[in-house]
Amino acid sequence: MNTQQRILVIGANGQIGSELVEALAAQHGAQNVIAADISPNNLYNAARYTTLNVLDKAALAALVASEEITQVYQLAAMLSATGEAAPLKAWTLNMDGLLNILEVARERNAVGKPLRIFWPSSIAAFGPSTPAQDTPQTTVMDPTTIYGISKLAGERLCEYYFIKYGVDVRSIRYPGIISFKSPPGGGTTDYAIAIFHSALRGERYVSFLGPQTTLPMIYMPDAIRATIELMDAPAELIKVRSAYNVAGVSFNPEQLAAAISRKLPDFKIAYQPDSRQAIADTWPQSLDDAAATADWGWQARIGIDEMVADMLANVDVSLGKAA
Repeated sequence: MNTQQRILVIGANGQIGSELVEALAAQHGAQNVIAADISPNNLYNAARYTTLNVLDKAALAALVASEEITQVYQLAAMLSATGEAAPLKAWTLNMDGLLNILEVARERNAVGKPLRIFWPSSIAAFGPSTPAQDTPQTTVMDPTTIYGISKLAGERLCEYYFIKYGVDVRSIRYPGIISFKSPPGGGTTDYAIAIFHSALRGERYVSFLGPQTTLPMIYMPDAIRATIELMDAPAELIKVRSAYNVAGVSFNPEQLAAAISRKLPDFKIAYQPDSRQAIADTWPQSLDDAAATADWGWQARIGIDEMVADMLANVDVSLGKAA
């Protein structure tokens, strides 16, 4: 793979984008990584930042051409709980944003200037009929949220554009992602970030998921490493062009609270499940990621206790009140 990459990260002000830009800049040089978001504000002080609406295909194509972009990470999306409040808006952003970048890649391929695309799928693409334990790479997928439906449709589009047009598109079904660098967002798994903010403020945390709601999670350093390892892998190793299962560590709110209490003995948790509980109940509890391991060597490194220690050492409670 050519070491001189020109990289565009769309949705750079989001949870994944903010840390991905930093990691890619360290690998490829800050001047070769362009952070883009719909906001005019460069929230994370990227060396190169531009305002971009992924729904504006002409602007997207012009930026890719003018900067001679070789890789695009299309991360702009509405998440699960947020999307349920505005389903048509979520569908438009999640689907048209992906289609726009796939179309730009198709057009670039046709003139001998190929793009390598990363687009994130999610465990939300699974549903109530999916096996909950060790969810297989290929299985029943019957999502019940507009976010999950858009992710399932997106996976099919990615594979279609690879088969029909040769677009080098790659994807991961992210579990819940935990990070200390950005505040809790609109995701169903975000309790696992909000809980640390409450713990460090000395407050009782009220979980919007029940104590036994086990979900697959991944700590951000592992998620970023998985993403970059997938994108750096030779194309012939990538056998799955829909999206790969990638597992980190599975736990429930009760187990996470216990791990925090081992560090902060006065910490208390209460449970008040809301609409996000119904979403979580349709998702897997653990993932089988053997395909990712076999194809491009993926292996998680960070467990719950190491993650808890790092979160408690680094969470900035000034990022906002927990959701």
